[in-house]
Amino acid sequence: METALALAGRGLGTVWPNPAVGCVLTRDGVAVGRGWTQPGGRPHAETEAIRRAGARAAGATAYVSLEPCDHHGQTPPCSQALIDAGIARCVIALRDPDPRVSGKGAARLRAAGIAVVEGVCGESAAATNQGFLLHRTAGRPLVTWKAASTLDGRIATRTGDSRWITGEAARAHAHLLRARHDAVLVGARTACVDRPRLTCRLPGLAARSPVRVVIDGTRPLPPNVPPAADGGVTWVVCRDDADRERLDGYESRGFVAVRAAAEGEGVSVAGALLALAERGITRLLVEGGGRIAASLLRARLVDRIEWFRAPSAIGGDGIAAAGPLALNSVADAPRFRPAGVRRMGEDLLESYVVVA
Repeated sequence: METALALAGRGLGTVWPNPAVGCVLTRDGVAVGRGWTQPGGRPHAETEAIRRAGARAAGATAYVSLEPCDHHGQTPPCSQALIDAGIARCVIALRDPDPRVSGKGAARLRAAGIAVVEGVCGESAAATNQGFLLHRTAGRPLVTWKAASTLDGRIATRTGDSRWITGEAARAHAHLLRARHDAVLVGARTACVDRPRLTCRLPGLAARSPVRVVIDGTRPLPPNVPPAADGGVTWVVCRDDADRERLDGYESRGFVAVRAAAEGEGVSVAGALLALAERGITRLLVEGGGRIAASLLRARLVDRIEWFRAPSAIGGDGIAAAGPLALNSVADAPRFRPAGVRRMGEDLLESYVVVA
């Protein structure tokens, strides 16, 4: 199952709105077929593993990181594909929360006389597919806040200079994070001032650049902010009451305009997440400045934090990683649990997950 989960991880960032699934077929303790969800969500992991196993799939045990689908979509159900392949046993890490599947895939397998075991490495499987699970149960994507700061939590000097706070190893890993998310989000101010490319520029992974998302500001993005310099896709999330002229102006420049609920003078971050989920986004990487980070933290919508910390200090006149939260008590602060620390050259990568 650990191998199946590792295979599932290969699909993160490329299979949305589908889950990233891994499957391993074994006979007599030997793997005879491996598969994982392919880019775009098809083919599924189970059919890939069956195809590679061929006739050796008969009598095999299938280890699947998510319950096999049991509905007809673009392809027939994977539960039926496993039955037709003649497997003898199926080990499932996690039940699929999609109502079209939940429990039905396992039930079909059992009805066909196949032994089914559920819950093996379920916690790890849930962590791998947390974005898909949130998409199906809460109607929003997983939100990962990525920050690169000094020891004192500053992301830029008082003049706005931020290149480069962290070193090459940390920046390369940040590109890998982009490759493993469906979309990357920044605010209008970051888009205008920094004009980030938001692409994955690791060798061989350029095709895994995420959808770029900009939260529209009170003023339209100026003409010097291009939608994409490399042929990629950039979405602008606008207030749902934005006038037609504004929307047409973005679309005529190559942006994709996405409507979301308004809040105050801007866009509701909760509404933005719902709008992105409606378009299939399951995993969102947030690289915006302090305003976007503070908005998400205030709304309790940050699920994970990837914090690159450089061994330097800028001081109180520098720009903070997160803007004001207007807290009156320490007890009201959003809480996160440390999930790991890694060296990245001279920098540290600290990982956190939200405390439920």
